[in-house]
Amino acid sequence: MAANSLPPLRFTTHRDLIQRLVLSTLTGRPVHISQIRSSSPTHPGLAAHEISFLRLLEAITNGSVIEISYTGTILVYRPGLITGSAAGTGASAGVIRHELPADCTRGLSYFLIPLCLLAPFSKAPVNVQFTGPGVITSATETGDVSVDTVRTAILPLYEQFGISNNIELRILRRSCPGSNGKGGAGEVQLVFGHQVRLPKTLHLLNPGRVKRIRGVAYCTGVSASNNARMIEAARGVLNPLVSDIYIFSDVSSAPFLPSPDGSIAVAKRKTGIGFGLALVAESSTGALYSADVPSAVHGGQAPEEVGAFCAYQLLDSISLSGCVSATGASTVLTLMAMGSEDVGRLLLGRDVLGSESMISLSRDLRSFGASAWGIRNADAKHEHDLIVSVVGRGVGNVGRKIA
Repeated sequence: MAANSLPPLRFTTHRDLIQRLVLSTLTGRPVHISQIRSSSPTHPGLAAHEISFLRLLEAITNGSVIEISYTGTILVYRPGLITGSAAGTGASAGVIRHELPADCTRGLSYFLIPLCLLAPFSKAPVNVQFTGPGVITSATETGDVSVDTVRTAILPLYEQFGISNNIELRILRRSCPGSNGKGGAGEVQLVFGHQVRLPKTLHLLNPGRVKRIRGVAYCTGVSASNNARMIEAARGVLNPLVSDIYIFSDVSSAPFLPSPDGSIAVAKRKTGIGFGLALVAESSTGALYSADVPSAVHGGQAPEEVGAFCAYQLLDSISLSGCVSATGASTVLTLMAMGSEDVGRLLLGRDVLGSESMISLSRDLRSFGASAWGIRNADAKHEHDLIVSVVGRGVGNVGRKIA
């Protein structure tokens, strides 16, 4: 992009690293990030999941330049054109196969959510298949949501911007975090085939009332009765409040990993054993609220605890009010900032907007040239909410414009 001739924006530390890389790719501004875990005596520099995301960026873009210092504490990224799964850019038969390392501690949503932000601005459809011993499809204790939550609570938000065709997220093999929270050996495929010139301007000001609750109870390598116990505990909390509740039960066997050196064909071990629950509440106006709770990595947690805790977490997410939950707020605000040069409005809860992640997002958007947000109190009916006004930057799909 033409913005590559500009001097790089400078940031420090590894916090919000992925968010800054995504904004750099969307706007075309190069970034220089230093002091990445420079004070860590044992693991300085970029982590395994961050390096894996850089490789994913390199696969879906053309012309990107990535420079990493010898110690891994300094990263210089000059973005290229987002080409998606176009032929000749790393895709094989229209599919990019991305393998995650075994020591990855982050859930797959860590990669999926930023990839979905880039996909509408791609030159060609995005078709990525995540494989390898590091794929974790469940929620994690590091704060990542499950793939089910991405599919049911985040991808539907793109419909508000006129992006809804040929979007699919397939879970080919489920997995939970392995020993010490590392790896899972799952397999997931993301197909994002709806590219737009500019996202539509969003006006979302009425949260409505919750009318239905859907969910997925999943378990890998453990008894199917765990799902029934989680569902019963969650229903015990939610049934008095909402009548339309359906929670699907998904039971699968645990994935196998080969021996470390591959010398013994039969030396395989199970990994990714566990269970969890993902719930999504939908309001009469299409607002979505989500909750996601996995079982503890080291065990010792009853399925009834997971089910009840997930139900209470969902009620807490609804109580924060607004039209978008904390899980999807960053996605919506980023798309609003990248949209057409018009003012979009969004109703958010005070606690959601005042969170550390939202404040960091507003600062980063400002650094990359977006307009500041306008914030005012909502009407008396939504006295605990705020209306955020965002002026689009008109970045649009450069690859589509060239094509």
